[in-house]
Amino acid sequence: MTHAHPHTPHHGAQHGHHRQDDAGQAEILDLDAEVLAEHIAAITAWLPLKTSPLQIVDLGCGTGAGTFALLNRFPEAHVIAVDASPGHLQRLREKACAQGVDDRVRTVQADLDAAGWPDLGTPDLVWASASMHHMADPHHALRNVHDMLRSGGLFAVVELAGFPRFLPEDAPEDRPGLEDRCHAATAHFHAEHVPHRGADWGPMLTAAGFTLDGERTITVNIDGSHSETIGQYALGAFRRIRGVAAEALSAEDLAALDRLLDTDSPHSILRRDDLRVRTERTVWAARRI
Repeated sequence: MTHAHPHTPHHGAQHGHHRQDDAGQAEILDLDAEVLAEHIAAITAWLPLKTSPLQIVDLGCGTGAGTFALLNRFPEAHVIAVDASPGHLQRLREKACAQGVDDRVRTVQADLDAAGWPDLGTPDLVWASASMHHMADPHHALRNVHDMLRSGGLFAVVELAGFPRFLPEDAPEDRPGLEDRCHAATAHFHAEHVPHRGADWGPMLTAAGFTLDGERTITVNIDGSHSETIGQYALGAFRRIRGVAAEALSAEDLAALDRLLDTDSPHSILRRDDLRVRTERTVWAARRI
């Protein structure tokens, strides 16, 4: 799930990234899963399945947001969780043990941009949340999923419509509109590195041989005024934005951003009581006939 953060490719194209970055990404994926848990559950409940799936593959599973939502939704199912990051997979396994579902989860470390995919069986359902847009060749990946699915099986592609917003438009008080300018400053980076972010996956799924069986957009608007978790989520998100946007921001905007990120400052984002998580999450359900 996933998803949605400036250049955080947790599906399989993380060549040579650092453990520290991996740990930071794992933390924000965990926060993402906690904050958006109800929305993920709503998507799993909406899926147009003809029978309950027994074999599920979670592509680009990260630390397990989708994996555990699927295990909860389908209590008879087993999930193969696939990711490039050994750290993320270890975290997922620890959670599975803590929840007593480790016998229903198998983790597979794999680079999904590689020519050959590992043998993932013939699943009834394949789930890919905030991972497809990171693929170097998504058309190739879509064909791989099509060929892997059993006849009649379902492929759920879940994507966020851009990066979540947190601040009111008139915030922060000394630099109103800072968040919009930060997102604008990351646009060039994303256009170059993740050109499929925000794509309409419907036509690509059809071109790969799928029959589109449904599409739904869920609006996310969560009050964070009394949520320490959402404060931490916003802090982690803005830290990652800074890593991408810093060079393109004005000195005044960068200083204002750093005040938000300074957890000891009275201007820290953790001290704000007006945060809201605002985004959209779209799911495409595609069937192999």
